[in-house]
Amino acid sequence: MALPADHAQSTGQSKGGVEGDIGWFRRNHLVPVPEVPSMKVLNEEICAFDDQDLSRVIEGHRATIATEFMAEAPLLGALADEPFETARHLGARVDTKSRVCVRQCRYSVPVCFIGKRLDVTLGAEEVTISSAGTVVASHERLVHRGDESLVLDHYLEVLVRKPGALAGSTALVTARKSGAFSADHDAYWTAARRQLGDAQGTRALISALLLERTLPFGAVRAGMRAARSLCTVAPEVVAVEARRAAGEHIAPVIPIAALERYERPEPDLARYDSLLAGDQEAGR
Repeated sequence: MALPADHAQSTGQSKGGVEGDIGWFRRNHLVPVPEVPSMKVLNEEICAFDDQDLSRVIEGHRATIATEFMAEAPLLGALADEPFETARHLGARVDTKSRVCVRQCRYSVPVCFIGKRLDVTLGAEEVTISSAGTVVASHERLVHRGDESLVLDHYLEVLVRKPGALAGSTALVTARKSGAFSADHDAYWTAARRQLGDAQGTRALISALLLERTLPFGAVRAGMRAARSLCTVAPEVVAVEARRAAGEHIAPVIPIAALERYERPEPDLARYDSLLAGDQEAGR
């Protein structure tokens, strides 16, 4: 497709125009600097600004940005087959609170890695932490100095030994804010502490939380609700009901009456007892 006659061909001379338009975008959309909770939200806002600008006509042009891009698109080269790596690769040692510090922000990892040095991939939106090539933790990148991203699941092995620390933990606060610790979790925890006491009730909750490593989050929530409807807080019941909700094959429940055919009378041990008595008399 031929470009309009008044449209300048893409050459090195267009570099200044591109930079100038980026400056226009910054002055009109990013001044003052937006206050956002995360890089993800900032990128979403920038994408929205881009969409708004498609209907804008650049000074000296006769068509909108969207129209001119449609004319240029067929002339653009294909994207590279291999993605271009833009992340930075770093190393960090896990502190005593099971966190790594990356660019003055801290991210949690499973407690089994305390004291070890791990590989960190720092991207624009995500921080990935690996050990010997295996990803052990992944977090949304933080934007404010001193912030923490703590995952409750990373601390369960410690909390099962110290259940009293769960209620006041920062990881629990974070999980509640993110929705990872839902109203169903709270209701189950309350019922468990009422039936079993604070320590054992919290351990029952942690056992249920560990199920989320192998079962969908929604299935475990359904398992908690089902267990409470049966007036029990046994983690084993939560596991069975969670697997049922996840669609896994569950062994059929056999009514007790159907097992009556296997009942047998208790054996009579009187003759055996008499033999023992005879042996004892012979020994005398």
